[in-house]
Amino acid sequence: MFTIATQAILPNVPVKEQRTMDDMEYAGFGVRFGAVIIDTVILLVVMAVPLSLIYGEDYWMGTQVVHGVWDVLLSYVLPVVATIWFWRRFLGTPGKMMLKLRVVDARTGDRMSVGQSIGRYLAYFVSTIPFCLGFIWVAFDSRKQGWHDKLAGTVVVRDKRVQPVQFEQKP
Repeated sequence: MFTIATQAILPNVPVKEQRTMDDMEYAGFGVRFGAVIIDTVILLVVMAVPLSLIYGEDYWMGTQVVHGVWDVLLSYVLPVVATIWFWRRFLGTPGKMMLKLRVVDARTGDRMSVGQSIGRYLAYFVSTIPFCLGFIWVAFDSRKQGWHDKLAGTVVVRDKRVQPVQFEQKP
């Protein structure tokens, strides 16, 4: 494990509410997969509504690969820019934030650099190409790193002090 200054993990949170790296654990495959599902649904809604309004039904029914400038911007540029921006600003995408996960530098625990963020995104393609084996690797790695994490020098962590929701038993 690595040690870091508490301020590196949650820079805008008062010190009394800060978590230290002793409070963190590597996030496993299941919770990370859940975050990807949440992100996919959000991105689909953000992209599908404008693309449907701009191109109509032909967008979804046609065989054309690229329909125009808005298609390129919303389908290819937006996901790259938004993902990197969320990683840099909030240490994770909306799905990761909802599940209390953070993507950090594997060595220091600090925020990823811009280069790491871009490299991590590009490394997604490496993780995807051989039947998504690079993503599945998270389930078997001791630090729960996918190939994209290893290539970018990042880890995904979560607060191990977060307790699951407990419901009262009905009599």
